[in-house]
Amino acid sequence: MKYVEVIANEGSSDTISAISEKHEAHDLRLGVVGEDGKQQIRLIVTDDKIQSLLDSLQSVLGSQSTANILVLPVEIALPKQSEEKRKEEDLAIAAREALYDGVEKDSHLNVNFVVLVILSTIVVAIGLIENNIAVVIGAMVIAPLLGPHLAFGLGTALGDISLMQKSAVTLFVGIALAVTLSVVLGISWPSEIFSPELTARTDVGLDSVALALASGVAAALSLTTGLSSVLVGVMVAVALLPPAVTLGLMLGYGDNNLAIGAGLLLGINMVCINLACNIVFFVKGIRPRTWWEKEKAKRAMIIYVLVWLVSVIVLSFLIFGRQVL
Repeated sequence: MKYVEVIANEGSSDTISAISEKHEAHDLRLGVVGEDGKQQIRLIVTDDKIQSLLDSLQSVLGSQSTANILVLPVEIALPKQSEEKRKEEDLAIAAREALYDGVEKDSHLNVNFVVLVILSTIVVAIGLIENNIAVVIGAMVIAPLLGPHLAFGLGTALGDISLMQKSAVTLFVGIALAVTLSVVLGISWPSEIFSPELTARTDVGLDSVALALASGVAAALSLTTGLSSVLVGVMVAVALLPPAVTLGLMLGYGDNNLAIGAGLLLGINMVCINLACNIVFFVKGIRPRTWWEKEKAKRAMIIYVLVWLVSVIVLSFLIFGRQVL
């Protein structure tokens, strides 16, 4: 459940009480009116009702510039709810505002992001060259590539152009930095770099599409259902960073044919992850609050899904043609 505290003008109490009743709040308490004319109103709401409640509150309190809505998680509630009600809550999607707050900070391009990309790229490159899969997987734990992907997908679902732009720039810089650093390592590495783990990232097949789609679905579900984002982040990073590093190493080493294979793998993985995220957010019903924003976001979602689908088809044909040749 969630503990909701509203601070609004005294005259809003009747409206908020009606909203509380409509959304089946477990409890409603009206606080005393302060000297500034503000009143504290407290509610306890189940997770499956929190989004609709917040939408209603924001609609009626939108004209009050000084109104505040605070939402806190409830760790323990006694007496316990029935098993049926708890199952309904377990299936509930996190509130839109909570999802946004969770991914927006991960879309920022800052020093921490750059440093983590550099460190994970160096470790992955060494792991691939030395054919040490344990090192490669270990580097995925610190690779910060999950956040920008989720932020871009959520921005698409909400029609938030600003969030999409920030996350796209962050992701582009991260991938470009990994490829550039890997080119330098490929040029300067003193011996041959053709290990089985490295060449495996140049042999792209249609099975890569399924892997990337599964990674994207897991990424979106980690955000909406509370799965371990660390473990899912490893899965997404495995699909993105090793191909990017392999692309750079092969370009630096001068093997353009293998570089093309790694580039195709990186491209199909990025497209499929974004496509899967968009589909999951759409199926889960994550939309903006107002109807005109919903219409705009719906059109944007359709356009992006079509773009990703066309990209998947084109890349799949290129992969198939490469396998035939």
